[in-house]
Amino acid sequence: MMVIEEAAQGFAALGSEARLQVMLALVKAGHKGLTVGDIQSRTGLAASTLAHHLKFLASANLVIQAKDGRSVVNRAAFNHLEALAGYILKECCAEDYGLIPADLEERAAND
Repeated sequence: MMVIEEAAQGFAALGSEARLQVMLALVKAGHKGLTVGDIQSRTGLAASTLAHHLKFLASANLVIQAKDGRSVVNRAAFNHLEALAGYILKECCAEDYGLIPADLEERAAND
């Protein structure tokens, strides 16, 4: 179960346009991941800047890095990303007394 400090660290890590670009590239790549060069070509970030952002994302447990020969493959930590999304959404509509999520979706579709 995620605690507020862990959630805050994860959201802070995503709070940069550059890091969000990196995460989107990794999410799009799926479980196979991307090398630093692949990420660089997709985002246009300078190598030194990219290394800094990857380190930040890895320290927030959003990116998993693994050595593959002479390369480092970076993968989105999908389980952690899902837990982060779940953390913020678990309180969804808690103050809409008497309404369950299905009611809210139906109401939104009719608006």
